[in-house]
Amino acid sequence: MKNRYEALLVLNTKGNEDGAKEIIERLEGEFKKEGAAVEQIQRLENKPFSYAAGDLSSGYFVNFIFSAEPALVEKLRGKFKLDNDVYRQHYQKLVAKQAAK
Repeated sequence: MKNRYEALLVLNTKGNEDGAKEIIERLEGEFKKEGAAVEQIQRLENKPFSYAAGDLSSGYFVNFIFSAEPALVEKLRGKFKLDNDVYRQHYQKLVAKQAAK
């Protein structure tokens, strides 16, 4: 059974600010290649962190809304953990839409 999920990814675009579009397109391809149906991509732009995390002081925030099997979320988490362009990631299961009465 497929569920709807929200994936908030913080991208490390340091030294490549103009490359965010290419990174997002590549990540979208990864979602689709693994069998997820991407519904929406929200580009939240580059935002500074509340406090500096090492040598990185800001990140490009992107929100993916997608449908997938539950096991796929862990697979994506593991895959993106090894990706140098993905600085942080957070996944959340979305509440199913209620049918109109």
